[in-house]
Amino acid sequence: MSPSAAVAASIDIAGIENAVRAATGWPGLGVIFVYSFLIAFVLPFPSEVVLCSAGYVCAETAHLGLGIPSPLVVSFVVLSSSVGKAAGSIVALRVGYGASHSGPVMRAARRLGFDPVQWSRRRMVELVRRYGYYGMALGLSVPGFPDTISIYVFSVIEKDYRRFAAAAFTGSVGRLAVTIAVLEGALVVA
Repeated sequence: MSPSAAVAASIDIAGIENAVRAATGWPGLGVIFVYSFLIAFVLPFPSEVVLCSAGYVCAETAHLGLGIPSPLVVSFVVLSSSVGKAAGSIVALRVGYGASHSGPVMRAARRLGFDPVQWSRRRMVELVRRYGYYGMALGLSVPGFPDTISIYVFSVIEKDYRRFAAAAFTGSVGRLAVTIAVLEGALVVA
């Protein structure tokens, strides 16, 4: 079991998601930031849960109650989540790039006749050459797909922290915007 899988397995999933759903006031934005930071590199949880605090996704959830208009609350939630995910992606980049280039990992994979770096590099270099960081941002914009996977896949070949974080931020904003648009569309139709 990988270190991140061991950490994720030992964490109370329902407790973390409930903490995000129950987040209130300005400190609630901090809870959203920390949750998003963690899902970027260690927790395979849905990032859309942060929208519960803004009154989306979870009808039974208390709203943040910031005393500001609802569109601003949504903006603050999206911003807090996206900044958290961008910061967490930097950690994932360091961990993923370091692990994929470490001696023991590479030797073990080569003994099995598989070179994961070469394989992923070939596939990802195609994607990066074709779409660059826009491809990463687009991949992270897909609701329901674990962010952790996409971030680690890109971390194998990339090392530009600023652009990596910007792509993670943009993808996070895109994902939450798509989710809100779908939910708003569903609410209008209903």
